[in-house]
Amino acid sequence: MVSSTQQYERIRKRKATTNGKRNKRERRAFGTPKFPVHPEGYDRTAADAKKGPVTSA
Repeated sequence: MVSSTQQYERIRKRKATTNGKRNKRERRAFGTPKFPVHPEGYDRTAADAKKGPVTSA
């Protein structure tokens, strides 16, 4: 027969795993939030701007 401690630890581990799966599933359902790539006021010519292909606007 399994000891009370072993049984208790296994139950706790199983519940923690189940809760983790539920949290991940719920977070996945929301997906990635929409956010602007270049927010208002973004200046490509600023000293700290990311370097990349500069296109004329």
